[in-house]
Amino acid sequence: MASELVSKHVKRYQQHFEKADTTIATWMERWGIPTLRAAVAVVFIWFGALKVFAVSPAADLVAATVYLVPPDLFVPILGVWEVLIGLCLLYRPLTRVGVFLLFMQLPGTFLPLVLLPDVVYVTFPYALTVEGQYIIKNLVIIGAGLVIGGTVRNE
Repeated sequence: MASELVSKHVKRYQQHFEKADTTIATWMERWGIPTLRAAVAVVFIWFGALKVFAVSPAADLVAATVYLVPPDLFVPILGVWEVLIGLCLLYRPLTRVGVFLLFMQLPGTFLPLVLLPDVVYVTFPYALTVEGQYIIKNLVIIGAGLVIGGTVRNE
């Protein structure tokens, strides 16, 4: 008799959990992509604006990596490019353009891993400096770009 009562209570809690889980998952499905688009857009607009206004802590890293173009020219242009990526991600009709610009820009962000190992590694190849961590976080941006890009046919 007691085991039937326990089983009844367990079943009721499972039903409540399923209902709550479904509600939460549905909410996340609804808001996940818009939140991801906005978050990536904010990162690109913010980081890009820092380059445009010559206050980016990444400017020296960019300058040391891309030494064929004068940093005073290249860093602000890169900043405008990044702001443009962010704006395109915020405005749905331009999502394809934003994703294209993002994937054109991202390979360059990994160049310091090869060109400046003394700047990005404490111990090669696994212990990263803050600069190295800043670069590796772009793997998340790649994943986000793939997810956002996967939505363009649904718009």
